[in-house]
Amino acid sequence: MSVDLIIRGGTVIDGTGAQGYRGDVAISGERIVEVGEITTTADAEIDATGKLVTPGFVDIHTHLDAQIAWDPIASSSCYHGVTSVVLGNCGVTFAPCKPEDREYLAELMESVEDIPKRSILSGLAWNWESYGEYLNAIDAMPKGVNVGGMVGHCAVRYHAMGERSMDEAPATAEDIEKICALVDEAIGAGALGFSTSRTFMHKVPDGRPVPGTYAHPDELLAIGQVLGRHGKGVFEAAARLGERDNDALDNTRREVSWMGQLSRENGVRVTFGLVQSDRRPELYRRVIEFADAENDEGAHLRPQTTSRGVGVLFALDHITPWRQAPAWQALAEQSFPERLAVLEDVKQRRALLADAEAHPSQLDLSQTYILLDGAVHYGHIRENSLLGYAESHNQTVAEAFIELNRQHNGRVVLYYPALNQNMSAIEEMLNHPTVVMGLGDSGAHVGQIMDASSPSWLLAYWVREKGAMTIEQAIRGWTTETAELFGITDRGVLRPGAYADVNVIDFDNISLGLPEYRLDFPEQAGRYVQTATGYDYTLVNGQIFMKNGEPTGVLAGKTLRA
Repeated sequence: MSVDLIIRGGTVIDGTGAQGYRGDVAISGERIVEVGEITTTADAEIDATGKLVTPGFVDIHTHLDAQIAWDPIASSSCYHGVTSVVLGNCGVTFAPCKPEDREYLAELMESVEDIPKRSILSGLAWNWESYGEYLNAIDAMPKGVNVGGMVGHCAVRYHAMGERSMDEAPATAEDIEKICALVDEAIGAGALGFSTSRTFMHKVPDGRPVPGTYAHPDELLAIGQVLGRHGKGVFEAAARLGERDNDALDNTRREVSWMGQLSRENGVRVTFGLVQSDRRPELYRRVIEFADAENDEGAHLRPQTTSRGVGVLFALDHITPWRQAPAWQALAEQSFPERLAVLEDVKQRRALLADAEAHPSQLDLSQTYILLDGAVHYGHIRENSLLGYAESHNQTVAEAFIELNRQHNGRVVLYYPALNQNMSAIEEMLNHPTVVMGLGDSGAHVGQIMDASSPSWLLAYWVREKGAMTIEQAIRGWTTETAELFGITDRGVLRPGAYADVNVIDFDNISLGLPEYRLDFPEQAGRYVQTATGYDYTLVNGQIFMKNGEPTGVLAGKTLRA
C-alpha cells in the first residue's frame, strides 16, 4: 500500500512523554496512518535523519483574534513550530457582538492587548453577531494553522448588560440568565471554552476595569454550570492574584477557591496565568500550593506559565528607554535611516547624551538585556544587561546604547523582563506537574513584547543549554498537555489516526531571530516579528505549511471546535 508522505529516519518524540526512538511517520490525507519502521512506499518522502520528529505545538494562549483575518500564517507563531492556536483568552473576544458595539470591542482589545483599533476595524469582516456565526467566519478564512477559540466574558457581559457591565454592582438574576444563554450558544456552537479577566490591570480606554472584573462568584459559578451541562469546555481566567491583597494572601486564596469550586461542581478544567514578580517573589509558589490543595479535593486547576520573562522591548526603530526626553522624542519622529544618521553626527549625538543624563530612563537597566542579531539570549545575565555592558566599556548607558547601534547598524533590541524576572522561579514552574505551558501571547501587545518564541526558547535553553528537562518532557508540555487541557482531540500526538500536524526539527541548530519591528498591519500599524532557525518542516493536516522557516503558501488549517 502506498501513502502520500513518509517522514523517514528521524527521532520520533510522540508527544506523550514516552522515550524518543528512531522511526518513520506515514501520512495519508490529513491523518497519520502508521508510526514506526515503515516499509510501504510513498508519493513523497522527507529525510529526517538526525532530526527530531514531533507533533505540531498547540499554543493555548494567543490573541490572534484579529490578526488571523489578515495574516493567515499566524506569524510569529508559525516560525516556532506552532500548528494550532487558541483565541479568546483573558475575556476579550469579538463575539458575541451587536453591530453597534464593534468599535467598542475594538477599543477594548486595543486597550487590553495593544492591538491597534484601526487595524481591527479595517481588517475584520465583522459579518457575525453570535459566537457561532463568528466560528463560521473563521471557517471561511484561509488559515495556515488550526484555530479554535473561547468566548470572552467582556463581550458576553457587554452584550447582556451594556455599560452596567463595568459597574461594581453585581449582575442581577436576569443579567446572569442572559449571560448564561450567550455562553450556552457559544459552547453549543463549538467554542473551546469561556474566558474571563479578573485583574485590575486590564482596563477599557476610560480607565475603568473591563467587563467581568467585578463579577461575583455566583455569576462565575453559573457560567461554570453551563460548561458542566455541555460536558465540555475549559474555563480560562486572567486571575486576580496578589492584587489588593494582604501578606497572608487571603484574597488570592479566595480567588483560587472559587475556581476550585467551579471545577469540582461541574467537572470543568480551569486554567489561569501564573508568573513570578520580584514585587512578590514568593507569590507564584503560594498560588501553586493553593491550586494543589484544590486539586487534592477533586478540582482540575492548571496554572499556565511561559518559558522565559515576559519581556518589554526597546529599540532604535521603535521605542527607546529615553522616550520621555525631548531630544529622543525628536529622534523618534524621524525615519529609521535618519535616526542612524543622527547617531553618526557628533553634535547631535552629544545632544542625545546630555538629554539622557538630564532625563534618566525609568527602567532598571541592570535588568534590561541586549539582544543582537545572531545572539538572542533571554537568560538574565547581568553582564549582558545594558548597564553591565556600559560598565565593562567605561561608558554611560546612553553611550553604550548609541555605540551598540552604530556598530550593528541599528539592529539592537533591549529586553526588559517585567514578569518572570527570576530564572530559578521559571525553572521551578516549568518542572511543576500542576503547571502547563502557555502565555506566549502571540498577537498581543504587538508594539511592546514578542513572546511567541517561547517554545523555541524552551528547547534551545532549558533543554539543550541547561538540561533542566528532557526533550520528551518539553515536547509533551507544548503538545499533549495543552491539547488535552483544551479538549482538542487527535492533535498534539504522533499516533495512527491523529491529524498529521508535525514538526521536523534540527534540534542542535535551533536559534531565535532578533525581534524586528515591521509596519505590516492594516492601516500601516506596526508590530514586532520574530523568526527562528531549526524548523526544517512544519506540516498542518498532512500538508507542508513551513519549510526551512518560510511559508510554502499551503493553507490547510481548520477551525477547532469542542
